[in-house]
Amino acid sequence: MTTLHSKWEELADIKDELAARDWFMGTSGNLAIKVNSNPIEFLVTASGKDKNKRTKEDFLLVNESGNPIENTDLKPSAETLLHCAIYENTSAGCSLHVHTVANNVISELHGDQGKIDFQGQELIKAFGLWEEEAILTIPIIPNHAHIPLLTKEFQSHIYADKGAILIRNHGITVWGKDGFEAKKLLEACEFLFQYQLTLHQIKSK
Repeated sequence: MTTLHSKWEELADIKDELAARDWFMGTSGNLAIKVNSNPIEFLVTASGKDKNKRTKEDFLLVNESGNPIENTDLKPSAETLLHCAIYENTSAGCSLHVHTVANNVISELHGDQGKIDFQGQELIKAFGLWEEEAILTIPIIPNHAHIPLLTKEFQSHIYADKGAILIRNHGITVWGKDGFEAKKLLEACEFLFQYQLTLHQIKSK
């Protein structure tokens, strides 16, 4: 119970921080944090909630298939299967998904290439890329309306215990060993996206 409570508070704190940045427009976005590894159990945001508020119904505990473990009227986020794919294929402890103007525009500008690369940017070090010629590649996948199909495509780009994937005109999902790392990666990605858009605007003048 202590673990569940501490994980709940950790995820709630992350939600509060991201909400303060206005990254949950129109109840969009979803967050998850692993509570147990064997069997896999994790907290995930309840569907349709105002994430700018902190309540006792913000999250619910689900199993490896994304189904609620206890009887509840709450529904897991529609994209819970993406979090399931992460925890099934990695040792990650937290995964975050947000929709921002920057990540949507970047995903559209580079969507036909199926990826965006960043090189020579300080913030790629958040992903452990310290070499001078290192390249951070973030895949961009189609925004399939059918969640199982979206999950299948998403899962094919999960290569490591931390990472990021853009869904075209939808949002970004990042994952890391714990809440701190996942939030760090999300912040790094959003900085890189905003930088790229600003640079694009300057060069197009």
